[in-house]
Amino acid sequence: MAALRTVRLGGLDTIIATGRELASLMVDDCLAARGQARLPRLVFSSNGQGISLAGRDPEFARAMQAADIVHADGMPVVLASRWLTRTPLPERIATTDFFHQAAEAAIPHGLRFYMLGATEERNAAVCRAIARLYPDLKVVGRHHGYFPDSDSAAICADIVARGTDVLWVALGKPRQELWSVANRERLRGVGWIKTCGGLYGFLTAEEKRAPRWAQRAGLEWLFRAAQDPRRLGWRYLVTNPHAFYRLLRFSG
Repeated sequence: MAALRTVRLGGLDTIIATGRELASLMVDDCLAARGQARLPRLVFSSNGQGISLAGRDPEFARAMQAADIVHADGMPVVLASRWLTRTPLPERIATTDFFHQAAEAAIPHGLRFYMLGATEERNAAVCRAIARLYPDLKVVGRHHGYFPDSDSAAICADIVARGTDVLWVALGKPRQELWSVANRERLRGVGWIKTCGGLYGFLTAEEKRAPRWAQRAGLEWLFRAAQDPRRLGWRYLVTNPHAFYRLLRFSG
């Protein structure tokens, strides 16, 4: 595995790359993994929620440390790299945007995606949405996210049997990271395990992105909180100050 350039932000070693560079790395890793019994790369994301959670939950912190790649999903992480370090990140790699870059990169090489997570209805809907957006993209399997741990072995066996190159795991933090680490050994031969949180809702257009100016200013969290205050208002009220502290204290 080639060494990756990273910068420490909020206690997490975060890759210095653009979204398209990350997508190119995905293609290289997945092609190299085909026919091999190698462990998949764990590719997680960093945002305010995750940085705060890593500071409060030792098990989640260990899972994040186990990742091969952590990318900056939140714009505040990118801004912190510019203000607090000598190696600023070139851009934010929001998972919602990265999926499209990954899909475009995957199609010419025939990479195979598997969609894991969300309810059965949303999981089916996201696969239909992907088929409309990218008719040439190979989605070889799917499974909802409401399963007991006892089903994980069978689900992983199905993922491997279908020749999956990239497994998209939408189980929400911290479950998706913990599940990915715990089941990595069962997924030998898969190229990437990519956590993706709320991606499915955006692909199905059930969720709306913030305006571009809000995204660039690092205020997408405020837009999302306004859209769903009952679910997200308290989360951001608690995690944002803690994440801000950790970015100040553990970056550089």
